[in-house]
Amino acid sequence: MQKAKKEGNGSLESAAENVVAPEADEPASEDRSDMVATVATVAVVGVAAAAFEAALLPGIVLGVAAVAVPKYLPQIGSALNPLFRSTVRGAYKLRQKTKEMMAEAHEQVNDIVAEVHAEDGLNASTGKSVG
Repeated sequence: MQKAKKEGNGSLESAAENVVAPEADEPASEDRSDMVATVATVAVVGVAAAAFEAALLPGIVLGVAAVAVPKYLPQIGSALNPLFRSTVRGAYKLRQKTKEMMAEAHEQVNDIVAEVHAEDGLNASTGKSVG
């Protein structure tokens, strides 16, 4: 356009020479169409799951999130990795503690049962009744 102003003629031909056509965003439109297709698929599966068994919906949502988040937001995927590791580590430790507590409770119940058997054996040999 500056060329047209310098010449002073203001013709459309000289102005059109300086206009730059915007580049088409092919990758962005492909990403968007992929996302739309994914959302549509998830919606159809969600509706079908709700029609048959509503209890499946939370699992579907978690599965979709697990697949979609790292694909569309890689920064979040790398940020969630330590959180995921600590969650797994915490669940494992909780399992170990629960296992230990259950073993201890089982041992205490066995001790009580053994005491009851010993008392019944002692009472049976002396002829006394408990009660």
